[in-house]
Amino acid sequence: MHVDQKLNNLKPGLYCVATPIGNLGDITLRALEVIKNSDLILCEDTRVSKKLLSKFKIHNKLISHHKFNESKNLSFILEHLDNNKIISIISDAGTPTISDPGRILINKCIEKNIDIYSVPGPSAVSAAISVSGFSDKYLFCGFLPEKKNELNKLFNSFSKLNYSIVFFISPKKINKIIDLIKKYFFSRNILICREITKFHEEYIRSSVKNLSEVSISTKGEVTIVISEDNNLKKNFIKLEESDKKKINNLIKKMTIKNIVNEINKNKKIPKKIIYDYCLKLKNENK
Repeated sequence: MHVDQKLNNLKPGLYCVATPIGNLGDITLRALEVIKNSDLILCEDTRVSKKLLSKFKIHNKLISHHKFNESKNLSFILEHLDNNKIISIISDAGTPTISDPGRILINKCIEKNIDIYSVPGPSAVSAAISVSGFSDKYLFCGFLPEKKNELNKLFNSFSKLNYSIVFFISPKKINKIIDLIKKYFFSRNILICREITKFHEEYIRSSVKNLSEVSISTKGEVTIVISEDNNLKKNFIKLEESDKKKINNLIKKMTIKNIVNEINKNKKIPKKIIYDYCLKLKNENK
């Protein structure tokens, strides 16, 4: 159930409130108003959240809510929501539940028909995409898997899709995965974003094929964007069965050059694809 709301007239429920990813000036007026009027504020790390909230003179009750205690906290939080309380959930930076705790609580609220409201704001994902110059059709995979075989599977599946790819990574691990990035995304471009919106904000742009060891501070947050592959569509163009049948009939009657011209004149199939198929047939018939 969604109800339009006005500031200072908040309805009871759970509010997913986005907070700055670095620059505290990026917090929204609505986020401040919701947090100020919350009975409880669920924080990934109360120490981090206190720094943000104290700047805006907000001293509401904070509850630690992270992946290690999320399930344990459920009954306490749901009891307050059942009693028509206003509860905000915030993460250390950005939008809660996206690569952060909160999903278990969200699903419980859905199950119990408790109202959930979004208070959008800063996001490292959209910020990185906005300055990348890459396609805005993108896949976001959060933090990469730790195990190499799982990372191989993930990159292999993504390499077959013509989308930009966004993920988070520790700056200490970037140089450890460069070879894998080259293996699966060699013809693409890459943007490495560090400390977005902060004082030491940094962007490194390169083609993947020219990417070498990255000299970057081991501190801070890193978001990586890999571009779409403009060559991928060409690689997916295939001859139809009717074309193959026609080539099979012509291969002993005409030169490869003439066959290529014949098939190509009515269809937008790259000549190289037709040529390669003809060559394959010739070799098979030797």
